[in-house]
Amino acid sequence: MRRFLTPLRSAAAVVTTTAMITSALLTTSATAQTPLPVNWDFATGALGSFLFPGTPPPGADNFGCRPTATHPDPVILVNGTFANQDDNWQAASPLLANHGYCVFTFNYGGTGVVTSTGDIAVSAQQLAAFVTQVRNATGAAKVDLVGHSQGGMMPRYYLKFLGGAQYVRTLVGLAPSNHGTTLDGLTSLAHTLNLIGLVNSAISPLCTACAEQEAGSPFLANLNAGGDTVPGVSYTVIESRDDEVVTPYTSAFLSGPGVTNITVQDQCPLDQTDHVEIAADPVALADVLNALDPAAPVQVPCLLVLPVTGPVGPVPQF
Repeated sequence: MRRFLTPLRSAAAVVTTTAMITSALLTTSATAQTPLPVNWDFATGALGSFLFPGTPPPGADNFGCRPTATHPDPVILVNGTFANQDDNWQAASPLLANHGYCVFTFNYGGTGVVTSTGDIAVSAQQLAAFVTQVRNATGAAKVDLVGHSQGGMMPRYYLKFLGGAQYVRTLVGLAPSNHGTTLDGLTSLAHTLNLIGLVNSAISPLCTACAEQEAGSPFLANLNAGGDTVPGVSYTVIESRDDEVVTPYTSAFLSGPGVTNITVQDQCPLDQTDHVEIAADPVALADVLNALDPAAPVQVPCLLVLPVTGPVGPVPQF
């Protein structure tokens, strides 16, 4: 009898174990396929995550993520001045993860809830180290970079001066400070009144990156000397006519081979996105997806988008 029951028990154990594994796999698969919520309202996303700079946004920093054949390059999101990895990317990170990308974020240029204020050349070195970390973890030969404001400009220093071009396929800038800002003419006025030195001596100790992003700064003159781009990298700039930080808004745009410049209002006149909301704007983020994977473009939506607070009404799925 015992000889008869033992095989039955063994068979039952195998069946039970198989069922448990199958259930776990199905649960994991279902969880992976459940879309992450995307917060299109930059204000609420930033306010809710501002105090947690060490917490990655939804969908980011899974160092066990392995890129797929469809999306072989991990995407590194680079936040803007005064922001951090969490509050800047409550929309882009889950959206990219939902589309099957391995997504990564990091903080640079300072510590605490407010980052990205340090010397931009040093911040570019921190980006270089993080690119190496992501490539080593994922096994990817190259990465894609998506940056907002300073985060769209700073990587160009990495590409041009730190050998980053061999490790980057695409750089996408959302309202990047590529040629600096006049701050609606305030820096020009300070130059006219010969006060710019005094102003910068007060600003630089608190935010070196702020002074370096003024139009005509020595940092930007060095960055843009000899051309805006380097060979081998694809560049996309996405900007709004209503940008109140990078002024004039056209200073965000790049020139040279491999460059695509997009003004969101040319696609959707209803879009009133400003400098901060563009990082969560569904119109702009559809452009990001298309820049990363032009072979499989999504439909760019057109809807009313308000400054800071985002879309009015539901956002179509894309």
